Amino acid sequence: MKGSRRILLVDDDTTLRQSLAEQLAAEDFATVQVDSGAAALAAAKEGHFDAILLDIGLPDMDGRDVCRQLREAGLSAPVIMLTAADSDMDTIQGLDSGANDYMTKPFRLGVLLARLRVHLRQHETSEDAVFIIGPYTFQPANKLLLETASKKKIRLTEKEAAILRFLFRAGDQAVSRETLLGEVWGYNAGVNTHTLETHIYRLRQKIERDPAQAEILVTAPGGYRLVI
Repeated sequence: MKGSRRILLVDDDTTLRQSLAEQLAAEDFATVQVDSGAAALAAAKEGHFDAILLDIGLPDMDGRDVCRQLREAGLSAPVIMLTAADSDMDTIQGLDSGANDYMTKPFRLGVLLARLRVHLRQHETSEDAVFIIGPYTFQPANKLLLETASKKKIRLTEKEAAILRFLFRAGDQAVSRETLLGEVWGYNAGVNTHTLETHIYRLRQKIERDPAQAEILVTAPGGYRLVI
């Protein structure tokens, strides 16, 4: 699992929230902390999050209503609801509001982390996954990069989108040319590294400020990697 995932942590229990944030940071998750439903909705509107940990018992509104509004606004990232209630009806209502999972307090951090990673992996392979790559929001299913600041749209070919998606999943690790060829084109005897290098060149023309001095899609020993 690649590190530096952004997690929105929504809970009005300051001690629990800060403890969770510290432990998530130790596992290479970056957290943004808020203590109310209104603040959660505002934060989700302003920035991209890879997952949301959402308390039900917030001071200004029910966390299930927050989840429902987030989904209606187009949020596709995993939402794990946290609650002191443990009845079947509470679980059903939480899931019906659009949550991916439901954990009862007190919970074990190891279990929460395991579930969080599972949902992140599932989301990354889903059709509605959205990733942040440098100054861009990447929508693989739509073969689209959206420049965050200017809202400029960059259309990608199927192969270009597949290259970016595979490199993103590799995180900070370099991916060899042979691996990229196998993953993106399959083991086609008619395809060689020149084909890949041509696609990398075209991708850089689209996404780099100076394609001759790549800062996002960089050449690494043995292959390529993304600088995110």
